[in-house]
Amino acid sequence: MTSSHDFKKDRRNDKIKIFVNGKFLDRNNAKISVFDSGFLLGDGVWSGIRLHNGKLLFLTEHLQRLYDDAKAIGLKIHIHKKELTRNIITTVKKNKMLSDVHIRLIVSRGIKSTPYQDPSFTISKPTIVIIPEYKKPDDKLYKKGLILKTVKTIRGPKNVQDPVLNTLSKLNCILACIEAKKNNADEALMHDINGNIATNNSTHFFFIKHNKVYTSTGNYCVKGITRKNVIDICKANKIKVYQKNFKLKEVMKADEAFVTGTFANIIPVKKINNKKFSIKKSNLTFIIRNLYLEKINSY
Repeated sequence: MTSSHDFKKDRRNDKIKIFVNGKFLDRNNAKISVFDSGFLLGDGVWSGIRLHNGKLLFLTEHLQRLYDDAKAIGLKIHIHKKELTRNIITTVKKNKMLSDVHIRLIVSRGIKSTPYQDPSFTISKPTIVIIPEYKKPDDKLYKKGLILKTVKTIRGPKNVQDPVLNTLSKLNCILACIEAKKNNADEALMHDINGNIATNNSTHFFFIKHNKVYTSTGNYCVKGITRKNVIDICKANKIKVYQKNFKLKEVMKADEAFVTGTFANIIPVKKINNKKFSIKKSNLTFIIRNLYLEKINSY
């Protein structure tokens, strides 16, 4: 099976230095406490960031989302965005990295005095981990495309676990992924609580009909940085784009579909349930992807 995160294996990743609370540790020695909130409860926030041609793409937007999401769950990140930026830059330099790097930035609530969910039992400052890896998307992703299948697991209501927040608690997405894989799909296409198509388990979903681009309202998916860039690119290039509610039956009448994410940018979809799509370089999907690549190359 394919995955939207398929990448070319790189032996350099065996020797990466990982930032853990101000220290740089070898990959095999990079550890946190078993009492850490992230390990015990999935209590924290995260972001994925690309290092491309020496530039940390859209870092300001990624950090703003991180701090906003942390605030939304009552997690106060104890250092300023400027200091966290310096930590990320130092991590990249420590590893002598220049491009084709994916950085996972993780902030948990911190260490607990005992395994219990109440934040008042936290006895340390938040845990900050920065994992940089050489990750270049496999070219086959863009040639083969992804297979998506709808699943029973949905994006939940905001008053249960807000699906807009990029938190460490990803159980529903994991279950959706497992469900999709059991049905020989690469990713799960998930509905929201109203029966509309919301997003995938790990990427954002778009479809195209009559050269018009459609994506969800964004009310039941993480605030995707690449997703927003694609919407902005369409608007700037007079490609009609709509953020709206839509049902599966509308998707099944589409001409094209694609997914977006920080890691592999824009990937075409070759099949949704029993609906097949042709993947051609002349498709609007690839026109949008080329515009995105132009944007990051001139970033």
